[in-house]
Amino acid sequence: MFLGNSIPPPRPPTRISLSPKCEQQKTQDDGIPAEDVKILAKFKSRHNHIRVLEVSRKADHPFRGSRLLLLDAPGNIHSISFLFKTLTNTYFDVFATLPPLLPPGPLALLGFGAGTAARILLDLHPAAVLHAWELDPAVLQVAREYFNLARLERDHKERLFIYVGNALDASVPNGFSGIVVDLFSKGSLIPELQDPATWQKLRGRLKKAGRIMVNVGGSCVEAENRMRDGKVVMHQTLRAMREVFGESLFVMSLGNRKDDSSLALTGDLPPLQDWKNRLPGPLKSYPDLWMPYSH
Repeated sequence: MFLGNSIPPPRPPTRISLSPKCEQQKTQDDGIPAEDVKILAKFKSRHNHIRVLEVSRKADHPFRGSRLLLLDAPGNIHSISFLFKTLTNTYFDVFATLPPLLPPGPLALLGFGAGTAARILLDLHPAAVLHAWELDPAVLQVAREYFNLARLERDHKERLFIYVGNALDASVPNGFSGIVVDLFSKGSLIPELQDPATWQKLRGRLKKAGRIMVNVGGSCVEAENRMRDGKVVMHQTLRAMREVFGESLFVMSLGNRKDDSSLALTGDLPPLQDWKNRLPGPLKSYPDLWMPYSH
């Protein structure tokens, strides 16, 4: 395993293509000039093809000044961290709108990555207690070395608990108030999420009135297996959720096109103004974007 910083920046082609899973804001050319990117780590673990990139603060790109965690061959982004700001202007920010909808109790993060969602939730919701699952211990090692996870754990010893293992086995006594699902493997939503039995199982891990928010991806996700089309897998996942949650299922589209990047939310929507009043300013626009799932 190599975690050093002596790997030289990439040579031609002169731009590095990044495939967020999924990024909210896209530009006409999502590539970043190679001279603006430094590779901090690049190796294969048992579960992942891991790369950590650092984007120059001088780059003409929304990711300037960030560190990015890429976990599969196509280069989908699984975590993003900025030095001087918490929010990312990506789907991770939407996860932080969930706590005001939940009953008291711990929140589960299924698919921890390098901790982007956890960092945002802990920062914006001081009462939140998070239980997070990550399958690959090498990802956590990278997170501690390059994404300040070790400091996050020290600062929130009573609020952040991280487990290595299968996220679908996540449980705590008396259930979760909410569950955030961000489970991708080899550039695709994991196959279990297309099975209604998985959602029935997760619903059984919730407290009464608990909710689930899910990154269901979309056409912007590039899978290693070309048969796993991101848009098709997204709709298969939503149909499986619909079987379990019925009409209490809502979808938010974030990309330039309808199926670019989407999230799903279970449970009936509350009065939107009440929800917005409990959110920090930068997050207040998100509640308006939810629409009933109708496919």
